[in-house]
Amino acid sequence: MTDMMPYLPGFIGLLLAVAAASLVFAPRTGQLGGFFRGQDARGQAPGVFTLTFSQVTTWIFARSLLNAGILGYFFGIAGALAYTAYYGSFLTGWLIIDRLRFHHGVDNAQSFLKQRFGRVGSVSYNVLASLRLLTEVFANLLVVGIIFSAWGDRVANMAILAVAGLTLVYSMRGGLLASLRTDVWQMLMLSALIVSLSVMMISSSEFSLPAIIVSSPELSSPGWILLIVALLQVLSYPLHDPVMMDRGFLADRRTTRRSFVHAFWISAALILAFGLVGVFTGLHAGDDGDFLTTVHRLLGGPAMFLIGLALVLSAISTMDSTLSSVSKLVVVDAGLMRQSTRNGRLAMVLFAVFGLVLVYVGTDDLFAAVAVSGTASLFLTPVIVFSILAGRDVARWSLVATFFVAMVGAILYFLEDSGYTGLIGGLTGFEHSYSHLLVITLVILVSSMLFFVLGLGPRHALGSHD
Repeated sequence: MTDMMPYLPGFIGLLLAVAAASLVFAPRTGQLGGFFRGQDARGQAPGVFTLTFSQVTTWIFARSLLNAGILGYFFGIAGALAYTAYYGSFLTGWLIIDRLRFHHGVDNAQSFLKQRFGRVGSVSYNVLASLRLLTEVFANLLVVGIIFSAWGDRVANMAILAVAGLTLVYSMRGGLLASLRTDVWQMLMLSALIVSLSVMMISSSEFSLPAIIVSSPELSSPGWILLIVALLQVLSYPLHDPVMMDRGFLADRRTTRRSFVHAFWISAALILAFGLVGVFTGLHAGDDGDFLTTVHRLLGGPAMFLIGLALVLSAISTMDSTLSSVSKLVVVDAGLMRQSTRNGRLAMVLFAVFGLVLVYVGTDDLFAAVAVSGTASLFLTPVIVFSILAGRDVARWSLVATFFVAMVGAILYFLEDSGYTGLIGGLTGFEHSYSHLLVITLVILVSSMLFFVLGLGPRHALGSHD
C-alpha cells in the first residue's frame, strides 16, 4: 500500500510521543508493593476509575482488535459477536476472583490450586499462565510488524524492536504501578481512535446497518460455530490470564466488582465497534481478500492511519501489563526467584527476549494464539465448577488427567489449523478449522468433567473472608 508512505512520519511521531508520555507517567519504584501489586507511595490500592481503564486497555490487545476486524470481515456479524463473547470473561472472572478471595481466603490462584491438588496444581497452572503471557508478547509485537510492513521489512523490524524496547524500559521502572498509571491515558486515546473510526464508517455512503445485521444468514457459518466455542470457553478463559487475575486481587471487594462490571461493557462495546468495521468492509470486499486492503480502499488512508495508531497503542498498553504480570508470576506467585524488584525486572527481560524470538520463528496466525491458549485453559473448567464454586475435594489424578487432555487438545488444534494433520476432518467430515476447534473443545470438556466426577471427594464448608 504505497499510499501509506506519507503516514510514516505520523507513526514515528506516535512512538516518540508515547515513549515520552510513558516515561513521564510511569513512576519508578523500588517498593515491592508498588512493583508487584500496584500500590502508590502511600500503600493505597488503585480506585475504580484506574482499575476499570486498566482492565479495558489490557484486554483490548492489538491482536484482539485485528482479530475482531478479520473475523467480522470474513464471517459477518457472527464473527464480530463471537470475538466479543470472549469479553464476557470479565463477568466470569469477577465471579472466580470473588470466590477465591472472599470464600476460600487466598490471594492468588496458585495458592488455591496448591491447597487442593498439591504442587502439581500450582505447577500446571504456572505452565499455562506462562504460555499465555508469552503468546501475548509475541502476538502484539507481530501486529506491530504487520502494520509497519506497509513500509518494508526493515521498517517493520525496527518498529518491533522499538516497541519491545520502549515497553520494557518503562515497565522495568515501575512494574504494575507503572502499567496502571499509563493504562489510563492509553485507554482514553484508544477509545477516541475507535470512536473516530466508527464515525468514519457510519458516515460512508456505503454503510447500511440492516446489511450488517443480516451479514451472517447461514447458521452453519464458521462465525456462529466460533460463538459457541467462545461461550464454552468463557468460564475458564479469565482464570488462565494472569493480567486479569492480578488486577482482581488489588482493591477491596466493592471496587473490584465495580471495575470488572464496567470493564465488561466498555471493552465489549469497543471490540464490537471494531468488529463492525470488519463486517462493513467485508460486505464490500470484492476481490480484495484482505481486511486492511479493503479498509484502505473504502475509507482511505486516514482510516488506515487511525487503525494503525489504535493497533500500535493497544500493543504497547498490553505489553506493559503483560511484562508486569510476568514479573509477579515468576517472582511472587511461582516463587522461582527471591522477591525483589531486580529479579522482577530480570524476568521481564527474559520474556521480552523469548517473545521476540517467537515473532520470527512462530506462527503468523493471530487467532491461533487465542485458540491454543483458550483450549488449554479448558482444564480449569472443572476446577472452577467443582472446586472453586462447589467447594468439593477432587483427587489429584483428576487434575493431572484433565491437564493432559487439554494440552493434547490445544496442540492438536494447532497442528490441524496449521495443516500438519487432518485427523479431525477425516473422522468427522468437518472442513473448517473452527468446527475442528468445537469438536476438540467438547471432547476436553466432557472428558474433564467425567474425570472430576470420578475423583470427587467431600464437600468443603465455605466460609466468608470479608
